[in-house]
Amino acid sequence: MIQRASLAGVLALSSLMAAGAEPPGYQTLTRQQVAAAAASGSSRAPADLSAKNLSALDLSHVDFHAANLSATRLDRADLRGAILAHCNLTVSFARGADFRQADIRGAEMFSMQLAGADLRGADLSGARFIGDMTRARLDGADLKQLRGAADMRNQSMGLMHARFAYARLTRADLSGADVSHADFSFADLSSAKLANAKLVWADLSGADLSNADLTNADLSDATLIDTDLTGAKLNGAEFRGATLRNVRGLDAAARRGARNVPAPGP
Repeated sequence: MIQRASLAGVLALSSLMAAGAEPPGYQTLTRQQVAAAAASGSSRAPADLSAKNLSALDLSHVDFHAANLSATRLDRADLRGAILAHCNLTVSFARGADFRQADIRGAEMFSMQLAGADLRGADLSGARFIGDMTRARLDGADLKQLRGAADMRNQSMGLMHARFAYARLTRADLSGADVSHADFSFADLSSAKLANAKLVWADLSGADLSNADLTNADLSDATLIDTDLTGAKLNGAEFRGATLRNVRGLDAAARRGARNVPAPGP
């Protein structure tokens, strides 16, 4: 868990890495070294692979045993089928990495950079994610109970929230996920499962929610501008304070028991 006192340091490190700079002390490892280190860890003493350079490595099917991968670079790494359940991935960079079918359940992913990553079929259920998945592929991914709500305690340092802008989440399962304040602008959520999801203050502008299941979802204060709801299930959904403008398919959507649905603006 990131403590408020250390957040400034975390963000400073994140900015340094985002600029492409290599923080001092980074060690480049081989697949063999990573696999050996991961295998040496246990539930009581997880392997420490923090602040390492693992970019572009083939790490497919490696079992990381809840390892500490905080501040580690995984850009373009092959992590297909890897077991990253309950790992600490805080401030790690995995832009363009391949996580297809990876097990990432319950992982800590605070300020993690996953822009352009491939997470098709990955299991992120119960993970804590605050970071960037812009243009990521999450088709068929399991995001049930994802803890993706913004960290409202650190507003003075800028709102930390989850970004899924332009991401592909077709048939993804976000049932029961809390993605309040998340950015889903222009994301493809067609046929996604969002039953009982919290989308409070979420930005769904330009998003494709056609045939999505939003049964009992909370869309309070959400922004739906140029959003496609064709064939969506809105039964029992809450729209209190939501902004709807140029929304397509709302009139024909199933919305029995939906509450406070505003008239879509011009």
